[in-house]
Amino acid sequence: MLISLLRRYLAPYKGFLALVVLFQLIGTLANLYLPSLNARIIDNGVAKLDIDYIWRTGGIMLAISLVQVVATITAVYFGARTAMAYGRDLRAAIFDRVLQFSAREVNHFGAPSLITRNTNDVQQVQMLVLMTCTMLIAAPITMIGGVIMALRENAGLAWLIVVCVPVLGISVSLIVLNLGPLFRQMQKKIDTVNRVLREQITGIRVVRAFVREPYETERFAAANEDLTDIALRVGRLFALMFPVVMLIMNLSSAAVIWFGGHRIDAGTMQVGEMTAFLTYLIQILMSVMMATFLLMIAPRSAVSAERISEVLNTESSVVLAKEPITSTDASARGVVRLENAEFTYPGADSPVLHDITLTAKAGQTTAVIGSTGAGKTTLISLIPRLFDLTGGSITVDGVEVRDLDAELLWSKVGLVPQRPFLFSGTVASNLRYGNPDATDEELWHALRVAQAADFVAEMPGGLGAPIAQGGTNVSGGQRQRLSIARALVKKPEIYIFDDSFSALDVATDARLRAALKPETADAAVIIVGQRVSTIADADQIIVLEDGRIVGIGTHDQLLETSPTYAEIVDSQLSAEEAAA
Repeated sequence: MLISLLRRYLAPYKGFLALVVLFQLIGTLANLYLPSLNARIIDNGVAKLDIDYIWRTGGIMLAISLVQVVATITAVYFGARTAMAYGRDLRAAIFDRVLQFSAREVNHFGAPSLITRNTNDVQQVQMLVLMTCTMLIAAPITMIGGVIMALRENAGLAWLIVVCVPVLGISVSLIVLNLGPLFRQMQKKIDTVNRVLREQITGIRVVRAFVREPYETERFAAANEDLTDIALRVGRLFALMFPVVMLIMNLSSAAVIWFGGHRIDAGTMQVGEMTAFLTYLIQILMSVMMATFLLMIAPRSAVSAERISEVLNTESSVVLAKEPITSTDASARGVVRLENAEFTYPGADSPVLHDITLTAKAGQTTAVIGSTGAGKTTLISLIPRLFDLTGGSITVDGVEVRDLDAELLWSKVGLVPQRPFLFSGTVASNLRYGNPDATDEELWHALRVAQAADFVAEMPGGLGAPIAQGGTNVSGGQRQRLSIARALVKKPEIYIFDDSFSALDVATDARLRAALKPETADAAVIIVGQRVSTIADADQIIVLEDGRIVGIGTHDQLLETSPTYAEIVDSQLSAEEAAA
């Protein structure tokens, strides 16, 4: 997963990667040549008191050091730029994929997990790319070049390299192998913390209403403690690695000085050669440590890559047509027809909707009513393809919705969901969501129809009044009316109101429906309602029970022909009489 993800999204930056490799190579070769020059100064300059040789060789070292600095800075610059661009593209790819998901896929992953995958997981993979560009490329060059240069200085101490490098590599690898499972657990614990935190913030009113702050505090503390425990276990392994590395490096240095000193005393090695050999051994061990450090990051990046790939490789259950129809029959404008429509949720034993056949026409109001769980919201969600049918067909303007261009379909539908959602911004930015070119007068007109003009006018700034994320700074009824106004500004062919008047009082509900009639006279209006008073004047009422249509007709017709509808009416009248 990790390799394919890197290969796929690093492909556009091959040029930058080539520059990183080039400048890393130049910087590393320069770094490898410096200890050899330093040995020459000690053995040929200092030992013989040749000042000119010292100045000449020192000048060469200074020039090479300058080349090394410039090459390293350039390599790091292009490496960082590549890693940041890679992270940007990966986040954009995840976001684009999520936008294609239907409600089914979003519910499968969960919003907190999708947020974590697009932030924390991308950051882990991005960090691996950055470390690879700045460290991993130089590490093998240093290891190979360091061995060659060390053997050039004195082959008699080569056995120290053969001993020290495997000891360091094996020691660090044992630590790294234990990190992989812990990183996988850590990402899941981060998901859990984000989920609990999101639920608590979103449901803060419910928490306070039921005085559940202590319980929620304990729930978050438990999730936080689980994450902390895993992080501590990872931290302990990190903490163990560096002392092990430093111990091996210091023992290696001491071994070089000890055995090198004996060789100097025997006259088979010079002081400069020993100094250069020691430097090369340290460089080799440092490159091994850098490589193993990357191996330590790699397990967590691999886990994150798996989670990212899971999102990117998930196809939406709402499959867009390969050759979509981009125009419809004008004579069938605003006509919605369901023919033997059926829908089954994944893993469900039986369909939630069975054999639904109905037609909603332009200029007519079609209402859907039924008990809780009857399938009302699922039914109207099939029209804009929030879900796709598992049987039967749905046509809009005479074209099967699965063959219709998605953008064209969505432009024809104005949906006011059961739970109205407003975006952070202003009243105007929310109203223009479906029609960015709407004028202020059109916005005020939509607000007046939606019975929202009065409270918007009283807000500081009017149309420019700020709206918090989710519309939490306005009441539920105000959110509903602003959502209705947003749909009116769009001026679609098909209006779908999913129980969109539930938070309104009876008087406001009546005024709003009266104002809507002239505005939606040329459009098909589909209303999901719980109150009989909201749907009583509809041109046709669909009665759902257990996912099946058990009655179609007007209010008066259904009172005579549908026991289910009559029962709903009687129950609401009884409740009103009891309240009176």
